[in-house]
Amino acid sequence: MSEILTKARARNVFYGGSLFFTAVFVLMVWHSHHYIVTKSTAALPLTEEVVLGKQVWERHSCINCHTLHGEGAYFAPELGNVTTRWGVYDDPDTAFEIMKSWLEAQPSGVEGRRQMPFFALTDEEIRGLSEFLRWADHNDTQNWPPNDAG
Repeated sequence: MSEILTKARARNVFYGGSLFFTAVFVLMVWHSHHYIVTKSTAALPLTEEVVLGKQVWERHSCINCHTLHGEGAYFAPELGNVTTRWGVYDDPDTAFEIMKSWLEAQPSGVEGRRQMPFFALTDEEIRGLSEFLRWADHNDTQNWPPNDAG
């Protein structure tokens, strides 16, 4: 015996399916939001120093040479996990000192090597930049990029 799909049954299938997929969509949105808020956001707060560091990063177009979490140019090293590579992931003062020493030593003057330009940054700007890089390092990138010295 064959069942006939009447207008009423077709309407019920349409409304039932619409409600079902709307519920699935709402649950997926909730799950994504929950995951982003609890697992993928930065573990460090967005302080004034971090904001200043981001402004320094943008003003000097650091992304034209460096990558940050795989985004940017590939001329100079990845900086998304640089504080981990330096061993100063949780030490803002040492991160500042290393960053300051590095920036003051540029360009290195070694012929045949890529040279980083000299940026006349203030200590406040260097601290902001080091805090921005520490903040970026605390983002959960699911182990990307790999933590190597390259």
